[in-house]
Amino acid sequence: MLTTETQEVQSTWLEAFLSDEQFWPIEPKTLGETGLAPTLVESLIVKHLAVAGNASGRRLAEQVCLPFRVLEDVFAILRNQQLIVHTGAAPFNDFYYNLTERGLQRARASQDACAYIGPAPVQLTDYIISVEAQCISLESPTDQRLADACADISVNDRLFDLIGPAVNSAAGMFLYGAAGNGKSTLARAITLCFGQEIWIPTTIVEDGQLIKLFDSTYHVPVQNDQMGVLKTKESDRRWVKIRRPTVTVGGELTMENLDLRHDPVANVSESPLQMKSNGGCLVVDDFGRQRINPTELLNRWIIPLEDRHDFLTLTTGKKIRVPFEQLIIFSTNLEPRDLVDEAFLRRIPYKIELADPTEKEFLSLFERYAVKLGFEYRSRAVEELLERHYRPQGRALRRCHPRDLLKQVRNYCLYKRIPLEMRSEYFDRVCESYFALLFGESLRPLTV
Repeated sequence: MLTTETQEVQSTWLEAFLSDEQFWPIEPKTLGETGLAPTLVESLIVKHLAVAGNASGRRLAEQVCLPFRVLEDVFAILRNQQLIVHTGAAPFNDFYYNLTERGLQRARASQDACAYIGPAPVQLTDYIISVEAQCISLESPTDQRLADACADISVNDRLFDLIGPAVNSAAGMFLYGAAGNGKSTLARAITLCFGQEIWIPTTIVEDGQLIKLFDSTYHVPVQNDQMGVLKTKESDRRWVKIRRPTVTVGGELTMENLDLRHDPVANVSESPLQMKSNGGCLVVDDFGRQRINPTELLNRWIIPLEDRHDFLTLTTGKKIRVPFEQLIIFSTNLEPRDLVDEAFLRRIPYKIELADPTEKEFLSLFERYAVKLGFEYRSRAVEELLERHYRPQGRALRRCHPRDLLKQVRNYCLYKRIPLEMRSEYFDRVCESYFALLFGESLRPLTV
């Protein structure tokens, strides 16, 4: 006969099997299931109470993102230690709590030791399991999914056939070509090829050290639904369901961004960029123009790219192994071979050039952006634009030109309070400033 514990385990596995989620953080039933030290949870509660002044047990449970039933024993311990006291009954068989003088001293000591006040952290081992269960290498995006992801940008069939295998490999790629041809836009769109949502913990704990992972700059939360078809299990609220992240960094990238950044005052560490991008894409934009030498940057990643894990150092000196599971895209308008040596190029097996658009693609981009910006598309106006501002000067077509020029025409029309129209004289006027400033060219004076 099965024990109650065995039945619960089998029930959990059944729910996971019937769920359409690759990973689902099940709400813990006991404090032991969290793997957290009771003293850590106690310190979070007294720090929250020090800020709130007075709060119910359920309110405190919401603050630390643990179930109320899990914390009832913790509240009892804090009462026995005379750190908190009841100040009245709260709804649903709960109480309101205040800190005692002794509890206030404990809260101040906890604050001095670590200023973090937020959801209870997740064990590093649990985070590693989650990344392995949700990594993009488990997926094999098809040509249709890639086409859907790139529906809003211009990508020809030849380029699709180059990008598709690179995306499926999850091994990283170089996107190179002239500025203005949509390398960064394409890199961001590629993330959409994969499953749209993953779970990440707000904060991670290892060796008593807290590491903040969730970053609203890169992580976009989505609505948490119940689990699968059974819908009987709540999710662990220490985890956040987000869109697969696309972390984009440019010239501001430094070596410090690639290691744990410790705040000695708060005694909390911030996770590096590659860790925040796990499960998604890391786009290094304008590669070769960072404040650090490209070789130095690539030497930092040469082993993680091959082994799919990275090593970080805690303030205690302990080295921890974390997943390195993202699609890294280096976007540059320089030749890859001019930036890095053969050893590194071998670890980034896909080098894809985004060439200038053909005239047919150029016209298609104008038509697409005209609709988006509220213009009636006029192919004749675009043809006259090519005749007057491209062909005579031998000017290269760039994928950003249709969008940029139409936006400037739109701004001109709004300023003049005239109808939005694609007219040659309007393009003449905006080309005078757009190309002269952007490319250092000067055009003859216009008489519009």
